[in-house]
Amino acid sequence: MTLTVQPHRESVGLKAGQLYLDGQWGPGSGGETWTHLHPATGEAVGEFAVATASDVDAAVAAARKAFESGTWSNARAGVRIKLLHRYAGLLREHAEELRALQALDNSVPLSFSGSIYATSVEVAADVFDHHAGWVDKLGGQTLPPYQGGDHLAMTFREPIGVVAAILPWNAPFLLFAQKVAPALAAGCTVVLKPSEYCTFTVLRMVELLIEAGLPEGTLNVVTGPGDPVGEALITHPDVDKVSFTGSRGVGRRIIEASAGTLKRVSLELGGKSPALVFADAPNLGLAAATVVGAVTMGLSGQACVANTRALVQREVYDEFLAAAQGMAAAITYGDPFDPGVLASPLINPRQLERVLGYIEKGKEEGARLVTGGERLGGDLTAGNFVGPTIFADVDNDSTLAREEIFGPVLAVVPFTDEEEAVRLANDTEYGLGASVFSADAQRAFRVSRKLRAGTIGINGFQVEPHLPFGGFKQSGLGREGGESSIEAFTELKSVYLPLTDEMM
Repeated sequence: MTLTVQPHRESVGLKAGQLYLDGQWGPGSGGETWTHLHPATGEAVGEFAVATASDVDAAVAAARKAFESGTWSNARAGVRIKLLHRYAGLLREHAEELRALQALDNSVPLSFSGSIYATSVEVAADVFDHHAGWVDKLGGQTLPPYQGGDHLAMTFREPIGVVAAILPWNAPFLLFAQKVAPALAAGCTVVLKPSEYCTFTVLRMVELLIEAGLPEGTLNVVTGPGDPVGEALITHPDVDKVSFTGSRGVGRRIIEASAGTLKRVSLELGGKSPALVFADAPNLGLAAATVVGAVTMGLSGQACVANTRALVQREVYDEFLAAAQGMAAAITYGDPFDPGVLASPLINPRQLERVLGYIEKGKEEGARLVTGGERLGGDLTAGNFVGPTIFADVDNDSTLAREEIFGPVLAVVPFTDEEEAVRLANDTEYGLGASVFSADAQRAFRVSRKLRAGTIGINGFQVEPHLPFGGFKQSGLGREGGESSIEAFTELKSVYLPLTDEMM
């Protein structure tokens, strides 16, 4: 039977996507639209407006006007707190609708978005609730005089201004929240650009934010591809900060574009995260299932922090591979609305060809293909499906081990001892995340401190709203989550006040 998502499109009530500028929904000034093709079926799901450079100008101007007016930036803490909590409640209330929209956008199965916290609507609501708690704590310091006469030395945290928030397609709930929540909590105004491959979900999240009572102009939305929409946004002279999650290539372009006006920049640029599996892992089968699941379930490896390198101690290497194969065999594909489906297709045909190219490269470089490595056919032929792929005996200097594939491909590398494991793990240009599997708590903690990565999981991995998330090395700049993300959307100001007329 031919796979189709059209009945779900109609039941969700998907409508054409528009821009949101200065409190008004409308088409792009150029009249151009983008037709979104579903990655599992190739069907046209819906259309949305493609913004022009003039539309981006209008969005930034609206955000600037709103910021300077102080309607939101100078609003009392209680006003901002209540609105952010109200919005978190609306997200929870509309969770099923939002998950369905995401399944129409990027084909992440409902089974995954309903059970895995990091890809759920609940995580977005929690992020907004968490940052609401920071609004009345954006304080500075009062410092004693260091020299001179009687005076006060004070610091204040103030909103950074107009923020360009640019989202990827793979985790709209979390990444919308990780960018928009701290920006609004700090008092900034925002111009938001969702990915062209996951727009309808984000537009509905924006509608709910408007319903929560956000003032006009505080959040503006421009839709369309990176060129021309993203380029016009990152180069705009009146944008004070760019917050971006995506590829290293675009991240480098943002740094170049920011130089002219010295924009503040936060970048999360992917990874080649290792899982270090020691022979004394408390449950080797569970460790293998966790690693393989992260690379295959849900997003099919299209996640920046997925452990795409498994470094496995030689004593348990064969046992790990056997368990990994068993986990890979259990992954199911198809209609994302089917509760029995566990994994998504690749997001578009270009990514499909890219991943298949990496698989061929792995074979050419001598890695041993244990399972998978092929595009899935049959009823799935019209989609961008690649089955779980595991390579063993991978050289840590090879392409498979060095480059971010962004697909369901796991590179398994053997190691002998702790020293070699740490060396192999750190031998990468990336440094986003890592996992350590060991029953020896001292070793697990010792190794985690030696790893050059932003988030380390010990015998598991989780994203938390109150923990900073970001990378070392070429995995990015800055952090999202917790106090560090509030700091990223504020400027620190020092104020000097003499208390007498005495000359200093």
